[in-house]
Amino acid sequence: MTSERRFPNISARNLEGLGVNLPEAFAGQRNVVIVAFEREHQPAVDSWVPWLEQQSESDPELQFYEIPTIGQIFAPARNLIDGRMAAIIRDPIILRRTMTVYGDVSKLTRPLGIVDRSTITVLVVQSDGSVTFTATGGFTPQLAEQLHQALYPD
Repeated sequence: MTSERRFPNISARNLEGLGVNLPEAFAGQRNVVIVAFEREHQPAVDSWVPWLEQQSESDPELQFYEIPTIGQIFAPARNLIDGRMAAIIRDPIILRRTMTVYGDVSKLTRPLGIVDRSTITVLVVQSDGSVTFTATGGFTPQLAEQLHQALYPD
């Protein structure tokens, strides 16, 4: 599904501890951004990684990111939560592409039109912050084909 939306300006921190501003931190001409809302969503996020790695190997302008969103109530435990995630992950590439957002989750979901937080949302965000594709759920060949068409419309 396409939209006329823009990724909102949000503060985040990658799992290496670097504070970043989104969408400016998205470094690709084309960026696939996977937004997760619960720890249980990680398998759905992980289901996309092999396909996205394959795509980005053949396209240096494509980057992908994981954005765990965590409610304001957990903000005081940010260092502990992020530290645990980083200790489990350890891979510097994954640590850099995983950017946590703490706070009022609706500041991210509302501008993006995300109404279903029971699963992940997959977005294509262009270098100017425009969102040109939105889908929900883990990897399927059908969703991957739709995402590929959104990334390479010609």
